[in-house]
Amino acid sequence: MRAGDYSGQELPFIMGMEVAGTIEQVGSEVVDFREGDRVFGRVRGAHAEVVDCDPDHLMPLPDNLSFAQGAAIPVGWLTAWHALYTVGGMKAGDRVLIEAVGGSVGSAALALAKQAECWTLGTASRDDKLTHATANGCDAVVNYTQASVSECAADLTNGEGMDIGLMTIGDATADQLIDAMGMDGRVVMFGSTGGRDITFNLKIGILNIQLLSMSISTSPAFMTQTMTDFRQHALPLFASGELTPWVDTVLPMSELRRAHEMVDERKHFGKVILVND
Repeated sequence: MRAGDYSGQELPFIMGMEVAGTIEQVGSEVVDFREGDRVFGRVRGAHAEVVDCDPDHLMPLPDNLSFAQGAAIPVGWLTAWHALYTVGGMKAGDRVLIEAVGGSVGSAALALAKQAECWTLGTASRDDKLTHATANGCDAVVNYTQASVSECAADLTNGEGMDIGLMTIGDATADQLIDAMGMDGRVVMFGSTGGRDITFNLKIGILNIQLLSMSISTSPAFMTQTMTDFRQHALPLFASGELTPWVDTVLPMSELRRAHEMVDERKHFGKVILVND
């Protein structure tokens, strides 16, 4: 988005898509929230002292979570939930391959898959991110720049392959992820950090692999199903401590540039959070 090539976002604009804070005012037709409520949500223009929020995108912040933790939830966790449950149909016992397991969506997907009692294989291009993923319960990890993801998946699953594959990198890893899938596997495609144009071999039909694409910004099921399910099932898990947002670093808003440099450096695990000075 900062570079100006994010679909649907024209320049200039105020950056940021996730917020947490206290409601200062509510509109006359708002019924679910009131002044003083602690909330978090997915909101464009979040890098600001005050933001105007659509109440449909807000959720109450559990008392046990800080504002920094709340701001670490909306995009990553909702994208992961939409990919795994709404689109991918995840169920207990599934084998789930998570690309970029150290990123915002990947780390959330790992936590959700483990909570659902799935077996997980995480990939990344940095060993330190894989170490973090292992420490947070990932069953197996592979550095895709050093080893074959598909061969590792075959070895670790006795040749059966993966049931769900989260494809978020793009061209750089697409072939390996598709080759790692098993019979009736579901590939959920979103993101393109490694290139938007991909090719694949049509022999995927032999394994009946489904290629499923998604965007939480445009999917009709996001508001009708994902948001509803997340409020009902995920919020209680955050409130009980069974799910915990991963916050890597908290910086004051005055260090916005440093926060973006950290994201570019790709050394963090979890979210880089900005707070008002």
